[in-house]
Amino acid sequence: MISSGSHYPIFGPEIRCPHCRQIIPALTLTDTYLCPRHGPFEADAKTGELMHLQSGRIWRLWEGEWYRQHTHPDGIRFEIHDALDRLYTQGYRATKVIIAERYRDLFCAYLERSTPWRGATDGQMLRLFGLPVEFSPPASQEERWDVINFDLEKEPGAPIRPPYFRMFD
Repeated sequence: MISSGSHYPIFGPEIRCPHCRQIIPALTLTDTYLCPRHGPFEADAKTGELMHLQSGRIWRLWEGEWYRQHTHPDGIRFEIHDALDRLYTQGYRATKVIIAERYRDLFCAYLERSTPWRGATDGQMLRLFGLPVEFSPPASQEERWDVINFDLEKEPGAPIRPPYFRMFD
């Protein structure tokens, strides 16, 4: 007798769609999940990746969250910009961007370069959206960097005030 667990792809009977985050079912006896809004996603048991069949975009899972695996710097830049916006609306400001080492060759040409303040011992500083950029340790040292794309160092920012509306008589 075959266990019912073997009828589903590697991520189980259902997952959250990487695009819209709604729960989507696995198609039994296949390696596919089907989102009614975004179409089919195929799970690869060998690589642990989930691929959107219509676009070819690939995601990997880390601690219950899907992380898109980028092939072009614009995708990760957009993702970082979106995360900075969310951080700001939560009342924080970013102080540094740490990008996964695996993106160094892909991303370096797109970073701003600036010279450090007088007396600093560093060479050129890399910046993105005005923030200092560092690259992560290799994935062999921290496994999460094999999946996640970036991290933001943050600190509490100025409180967000509602827009000022002037009342006219």
